[in-house]
Amino acid sequence: MHSVRASVAAARPGLIIADDHRMVAEGVQHILEEDFDLLEIASDGEALIEAVQRLKPDLVVADINMPRCSGMDALKSLRQAGVFTRFVFLTMHMEPALAVAALRAGASGYILKNSAGEDLRNAARQVMTGGTYVTPALGARYISGQLTDTRNLTSKQLQVLRLVGEGLRSKQIALQLGLSVRTVEAHKYTMMQVLGVHSTLELVRRAEDLGLLF
Repeated sequence: MHSVRASVAAARPGLIIADDHRMVAEGVQHILEEDFDLLEIASDGEALIEAVQRLKPDLVVADINMPRCSGMDALKSLRQAGVFTRFVFLTMHMEPALAVAALRAGASGYILKNSAGEDLRNAARQVMTGGTYVTPALGARYISGQLTDTRNLTSKQLQVLRLVGEGLRSKQIALQLGLSVRTVEAHKYTMMQVLGVHSTLELVRRAEDLGLLF
């Protein structure tokens, strides 16, 4: 972990970068230095969590794959602790489903490393004004549509969905959640309609693709 500044007081928004490759982190710093003051560079997920809690940055730019704790797990841990710092993931992963999972977890941006530069600068500026940014190559419109669909699911339906993903039958789910078997089946049917699938197996696969079973 590399500390860049002791004081967090600054006229410009504060930035923390998290990547276990120092050259990548320094490249991100160079791209964003016109708009942000760098507070710290973290080289793993646990260091990122500690730095965010200590320095309270305005923005985090983080890789997903990092030692000790992934960027995704760091984000989830901070959200569970009530910390809602803006997150932008900068990653090599090109799977739209992972971008959906990252945004569902609370990220505001998802950028591919091979399209950084102006893309990252635009993302940071858009995120700082309350927007969301996804690398256009991933199909931002498609990803936005998936998020809209999944937000139509209730918390009870998501509970049922996760138990279905664990392989439980409707009777077992009903017993565990204190519901009737008919209610569980109704939830499953509704979720199939929302996610555009036609069987329990397709429902589970779709849920996995969207990161709903994490």
